[in-house]
Amino acid sequence: MTIVVPFCGRITPRERQESLDAINAALNNIRVIPFEDLTDGERRTARMAVVANPDPEDLRDLPMLEWVQSLWAGVERLVEEMPHNAVRIVRMTDPQLAQTMSEAVLAWTLYIHRDMPVYREQQEAKRWLQHKLLMPEDRPVGILGMGNLGRVAAQRLQANGFPVTGWTRTPWTKADIPMMYGPSGLETILRKSSIVVVLLPLTPQTRGLLDDWRLGQMQEGAALLNFARGPIVDQAALIRALDRGHLDHAVLDVFEREPLKKDDPLWANPRVTILPHITAPTQTGTASLLAAGNIQEFFDHGRIPEAVNRELGY
Repeated sequence: MTIVVPFCGRITPRERQESLDAINAALNNIRVIPFEDLTDGERRTARMAVVANPDPEDLRDLPMLEWVQSLWAGVERLVEEMPHNAVRIVRMTDPQLAQTMSEAVLAWTLYIHRDMPVYREQQEAKRWLQHKLLMPEDRPVGILGMGNLGRVAAQRLQANGFPVTGWTRTPWTKADIPMMYGPSGLETILRKSSIVVVLLPLTPQTRGLLDDWRLGQMQEGAALLNFARGPIVDQAALIRALDRGHLDHAVLDVFEREPLKKDDPLWANPRVTILPHITAPTQTGTASLLAAGNIQEFFDHGRIPEAVNRELGY
């Protein structure tokens, strides 16, 4: 008898089919199918589901749901929208995701380090002017958020000569780089870093974390890279810091609302580089294998992977 698992997701048909094909190819006697293809009986008895930006109403139609396997690393919307706190949320912890993000962090750190925004403006103005090149060891980088993504990004930056300091809200004993903690540590890391990289989860505690006051603590001429979630940075405060010249540049891959509206003032700001949420896309192949392994383990042995702490939000 084949066990049926629902797939609940508001993603493109191509993305959905690719994920379904890859997950099902790695399963034995289990089949993941779209939510709308479930029978009433399959909906009533489903114990877990695979999700990617699911419709909360679909999840409410699964009364026996014990846990969900997210195909995405970000789970803040799931935490807010899950119909019942008893349903466990398992986020995607694909090691490839960390490698992809670390590549992006290095690439855009180098973009700032090598003055690429300045040279781009000079090209548009047909202006030939060379600028002094700093060495990587003279460009300290602060990483806000030292989960798996932050740790791997820190290692890649260190391997390329950048001095790196990490920050978390609470002390962390496994750090292998210099660390700072709590509100006072945040102020210190902002003051000491030429480039600040945001890799924090979005929680009630991190929403609006980088406001006027904290952005004002950053070094004069520093740069901000936000590769986490848009609402962590107060956009209006960021524009003010850029426009008055306190911050030199911001690279933004995430926004309060996506896609970014065409009339958003960020588009026209020469001190902002806009990316369409591409720094660390889910890799279907590796993510699907991990999801399939968790699903098979659950139905073979009853084990649910480590779930999100709903109080912390990650």
